[in-house]
Amino acid sequence: FIYKGLKPVYWCPTCVTALADAEVEYHDHTSPSIYVTFKVKEGVNKYDELRDAYVVIWTTTPWTLPGNTAVALHPDFEYSLFKSNGKKYLVATELLEDFKRNTGIKVEEIIKTYIGKELDGVVLRHPFIDRDSPIVFADYVTLDTGTGAVHTAPGHGLEDYETGVKYNIDIISPVDDYGRFTDDVPQFKGMFVQDANEEIIKYLDEIGVLLGSSEITHSYPHCWRCKNPVIFRATEQWFASIEGFKDEALKEIDAVQWIPPASINRIKSMVENRSDWCISRQRTWGVPLPIFYCKSCGKEIITDESLNAVIDLFRREGSDSWFKMNAKEILPEGFKCPHCGGTKFEKEKDIMDVWFDSGTSHAAVLETRDDLRWPADMYLEGSDQHRGWFQSSLLTSVAARHKAPYKMVLTHGFTVDGEGKKMSKSLGNTIAPEEVINKYGADIIRLWAISSDYSVDIRISEAILQQLADSYRKIRNTIRFMLGNLNGFNPETDIVSKGDMPKLDLWLMDKTQRLIKEVRKAYEEWQFHSIAHKLLDFCNIDLSSFYLDIVKDRLYCSGPTTERKSAQTVIFNALNTLLTLLAPILAFTTEEAYNTLKEEILKPAGSKYEESVHLLDFPIPDNSFINDQLRETWNKLIDVRKDVLKEIEVLRGQKIIGHSLESEVTIYADESIYHLLQENFSELEPMFVVSKVTLLKKEEATEDIPEDNTVLVKVKKSDNRKCQRCWKYDETVGKDPKHPDLCERCATVVEKYYT
Repeated sequence: FIYKGLKPVYWCPTCVTALADAEVEYHDHTSPSIYVTFKVKEGVNKYDELRDAYVVIWTTTPWTLPGNTAVALHPDFEYSLFKSNGKKYLVATELLEDFKRNTGIKVEEIIKTYIGKELDGVVLRHPFIDRDSPIVFADYVTLDTGTGAVHTAPGHGLEDYETGVKYNIDIISPVDDYGRFTDDVPQFKGMFVQDANEEIIKYLDEIGVLLGSSEITHSYPHCWRCKNPVIFRATEQWFASIEGFKDEALKEIDAVQWIPPASINRIKSMVENRSDWCISRQRTWGVPLPIFYCKSCGKEIITDESLNAVIDLFRREGSDSWFKMNAKEILPEGFKCPHCGGTKFEKEKDIMDVWFDSGTSHAAVLETRDDLRWPADMYLEGSDQHRGWFQSSLLTSVAARHKAPYKMVLTHGFTVDGEGKKMSKSLGNTIAPEEVINKYGADIIRLWAISSDYSVDIRISEAILQQLADSYRKIRNTIRFMLGNLNGFNPETDIVSKGDMPKLDLWLMDKTQRLIKEVRKAYEEWQFHSIAHKLLDFCNIDLSSFYLDIVKDRLYCSGPTTERKSAQTVIFNALNTLLTLLAPILAFTTEEAYNTLKEEILKPAGSKYEESVHLLDFPIPDNSFINDQLRETWNKLIDVRKDVLKEIEVLRGQKIIGHSLESEVTIYADESIYHLLQENFSELEPMFVVSKVTLLKKEEATEDIPEDNTVLVKVKKSDNRKCQRCWKYDETVGKDPKHPDLCERCATVVEKYYT
């Protein structure tokens, strides 16, 4: 798979080294945009009208024109030969309007049109070098912009190079390691190529071959290290041939689990379209290429004997020994050139691409440690590693092992500011983690990380952190409320069985078991942000706003009855579930809460406990509590509750009532829901948190039920007195002379349990 060849590669003239695809970043860059003419030299016998005509090319890299050796057309596009100001020009028909707009040249007369392949055999002259540029054909020519005629410099572009090889055209790259023109271009000798653009354009104008010039801002390759623009330059490099195992690599991609799933398209496209891998670098130090050259015949030496000598040396003394020893000291005594029998050698000076180095880490790490296994369960890195570590690991592994080095790959986005901008000190938009921890606590950082969709870039700002702090406070308050209401509860003696639980408690048990299922599934599928949202909704919607609000009366005002213990049983179950599901996220808060639960509830009761919440088993759903029919019933009841709360808010807004317990509710129900409400009538008053509920059929209403609803709700302020214990407005308040301020229920509880 390894060979040495002259090919154009990304070259950084600042760092003076070749770059792999993975070491190139794309940034906006302003380049010249010029239209240049190439005069027709040969092939006019076939089409006499082409005599003295010009083919127009468009380029954004004038500095590559000295390397031009051909002009590429698309074989199937239509091209128009037209007359303008006494000259004849050839441009793709579909791009004529763009051409006229960008150059100001008028099309006076269309002389003839051709299909690209009809121009086979036509030869052009280079505009300022004594060299022919034949017309060739390539499918990468597009009609997106330009002229449909592509200036082709095989020494300065991969597609150009492939076209050059196909047509046996010279590979010319008159640029040195530092990006300066060589003696082959005397007009611009010694000039840095990017600086030469202006001089070349000026020269083209002077010799009359420049038809138009402007500037264009486009995405352009830059060096990942120095951040400067790079060039494409043909040099002798070592390559790993990808074609021999590309299909196998693509099959292995399909065998890997990619998270998020869409990321498979990204790496697949990159592997499908990538060229051979340039693995050599022109650096002073790094991982050496274990290659020798015979001083007699000049040929490369890569044999089992020479490689094993290097392997043994590195195993004994490390890779630095390559730079400390000469070739004779490294190679076995009596070693001879396999090509000519020579006995004098020199070492390869280039080093290995760092991505080849990191791309073999799966073998260097997983296959050398007894406590690890190959392939890896997961590779996890940023989305930029599809072209870096993920890809280099895949290619080295498939080439050597015929299998991907990982079972799963998870990619994440990058942290950006609140407006989606990249963070940098110069912009002043960075946020230091220690500052967030000092202000909000470490759990807020953890909550931010898990509640964000990591598959895209993750935003962070003071406003986002404040919002998360509010969410965290709601979770903490919910946990604190639940802990507080377990006072006096003994898990060993007070647990209420399923058959003795009220329907509301069974509803929350159903919700809790479903939550366990959903959260376990989300953890297993790496959908962490959905876990945060599910747990927040459970705390805020199912617990705080609904269940805990409803059972306050049972918890505060009932005696130590089965109903009260049932609520505590459900709260105990929900709290344990919440703490274990939240533990990987809010590691410190859940530990604090579990310690309280352990010291105040579990230890005194003699219940089993662990020293830390993080030692608890992850909850498994109890399917006996999952009840689809119950869930459907309560979904309908909750819809009615929303209608009731809406009407209560109207009275509250009018200052007629303050608390919902001041109200009495009358529900006129459609036949479709009347019986459901009747069957669950005892649940309605506590569920609505009102003092009285009356249920009537719709026929008894004085107005129609709204078309989009099944109930008509009427709310009024109660005329009864307020019980000072439960705050309900009840007609029985004061009936017990011993307790003139209490309702009958509260008076009985006080007498029975607290007198």
